[in-house]
Amino acid sequence: MTDASARIKAYKRGHRGEWLAALALMLKGYRIIARRYRTKLGEIDLIARRGNLVLIVEVKARPTLISAMEAIAYSSERRIEGAADLWLSRQPDYGKLSVRFDMVAVLPRRWPVHIENVFHGRN
Repeated sequence: MTDASARIKAYKRGHRGEWLAALALMLKGYRIIARRYRTKLGEIDLIARRGNLVLIVEVKARPTLISAMEAIAYSSERRIEGAADLWLSRQPDYGKLSVRFDMVAVLPRRWPVHIENVFHGRN
């Protein structure tokens, strides 16, 4: 497999994983606000909202739940947190919002697993 075909395959797997993660969250009552939200500081896979609770969601498609959780490094947390700060600063109701950093693990032949508070942002 060439580098280009491997990248295309990974891109498609990522899109499929994000679609499944969004579906799982919508079935839990969340509204998807943004997908692949890009800022100069980084990208957020999904932003979901239910009432005043905003989820900043990292989606990981991995063979096991452990490998999905280990795939979020400290540097990834800081990147996601910076992008979330930018998104939040542009919201008119910023003062009312509660923010949570979650992960959805997309595993083979299983329904996506939603992990709440996978990491905590700066205080």
